[in-house]
Formats: sequence, structure tokens, C-alpha cells
Amino acid sequence: MYRIGEFSKLAKTTVKTLRHYDEQGLLIPASVDRDTGYRLYSTEQLARLSKIIAYRQAGLSLEEIGRALDGDDLPSILRGRLAELSREQESVNDRINRIQSLIAHMKEEYFMEYQAVTKELPECIVYSKRMVVPDYDAYFSIIPELGEEVRKHNPDLKCVVPEYSFFIYHAGEYREKDIDMEYCEAVDKFGVEFDDVIFKKMESVPAVCVMHKGPYSGLGKAYAYAFKFIEENGFAAADNPRESYIDGIWNKEDEAEWLTEVQIPVTRR
Repeated sequence: MYRIGEFSKLAKTTVKTLRHYDEQGLLIPASVDRDTGYRLYSTEQLARLSKIIAYRQAGLSLEEIGRALDGDDLPSILRGRLAELSREQESVNDRINRIQSLIAHMKEEYFMEYQAVTKELPECIVYSKRMVVPDYDAYFSIIPELGEEVRKHNPDLKCVVPEYSFFIYHAGEYREKDIDMEYCEAVDKFGVEFDDVIFKKMESVPAVCVMHKGPYSGLGKAYAYAFKFIEENGFAAADNPRESYIDGIWNKEDEAEWLTEVQIPVTRR
């Protein structure tokens, strides 16, 4: 039998570790000297300790190690840990790609102007209308008129808070003229449909998003940045782009203060 200090040297581990394993019930001393209170270990316990260390180095938690030592399904425990490590590895690879992308584009003119983030676009009920408009300036008259018509047919309908309105571009790319778009406004419930106005549920989807501050005429640069980010970071566009309007003519007189978020639903390649 070996006292804890001697056993730690034999096992090439620390006394602190052995005490911790004892407290967790993973490696209880073979006996305790009644007179001195010294923990005593046997050489037979080296095999159990070796398993604990091997499982720990493989990334298993102490709780998982305890289950494995108690006879739980070890392959199932290992597969669960492998899946978690794979997710962690994917997250690390994603961060590496983003840092490399930032470094690569530091000298480009629009590096300081734009940053891309990934987020989940919310599930919501919207009223929508698809139309072809001549240019961005047409939005200033078409959208307020559409809102008035919806309120006439649905006087008790309420917009969600915070407000979420956006255009979906069915051409799949940025255009300045003859824009095939669908306007969507998130509301609290389904309402009465009329003419070409419909109500539908938008599912939650992952998206690459880029904030653009300034007039709509500059949105092309935001789209270029977003699609370049998608290409360089292992994503693929999964649906048509959206533009979400946060600040605009309705609350900012200076168009330089208008804030628009380009949202492109994506999937992993």
C-alpha cells in the first residue's frame, strides 16, 4: 500500500488531483489508516487511474468519466463527446476564417465601412405584396400608401415591437432599376387579404447580415461585401436577399443617417 504522496509519484500525477478524484468518487483510496488518517492506495488502482486520465485527456467531463467507470454505455458517451468537439472545431474554424478574411481585406476601401455577422432572422407573421418598382425613390410613395390600405382593411392589426419591415429581392441580386421586390411588414396576427396583399408566416433562418449607413444608392457596396464574405467563409446563399429598414426618411432627415441591414439567408457549403 502507498500513501497518497508516494502513489502520486508512482502514477505521475499530483496529490491535488488524487484528492479531487477522491472527492468526486472516481478514485477512492483502498483504505484509510485509522491512527493517522492517511489515504492509502494499492497498485491495482493504477489501472483505474489510467482510465480516468485517458478519458480526461480525451475531453470527457468528470461526470461522464464516472458514468463510464460505473458501466454506462462507453461508446455512446464517446460519440456524444465527439459530436460536441466537432461542433467546437467547426466554431473555431469559423472564427479562423473570419480573422483571415478581416486580415485579407484590411487594405480595401470598404473594410472600415462594413462588417458581416451571422444571426437568426426571426420567425414572424407578415403582410406582404410583390411588385416591380422603377427605382428606390418609388419606395417613398408606394410603401406609405400600402400601409394605409392595410390599415383600412385591418384596423385592429398591430406591428410587432420592435418593428421589422423588409424587402425581399426576387432577382436574387442588387438592382437599381425595375426592381422585382416583395415588401413585408411583421404584424401580430393574420389579417384580411385583399388585392395582391397576402399574409404568411416567415420561418426563422440563419443569415449573413451587413449594416449599411447612408443613402440607398450605396447599397451595392454592402451587397458586394456580404456576398464576398459568404463565398470566403464557407456559406452559400439559401434564399433571396432581404433589406431591413431601421432608420430612414420617416425618422432621419439626412439620408447620410439612414440605416439599412442587408440580410442574406445562408446555409453551410
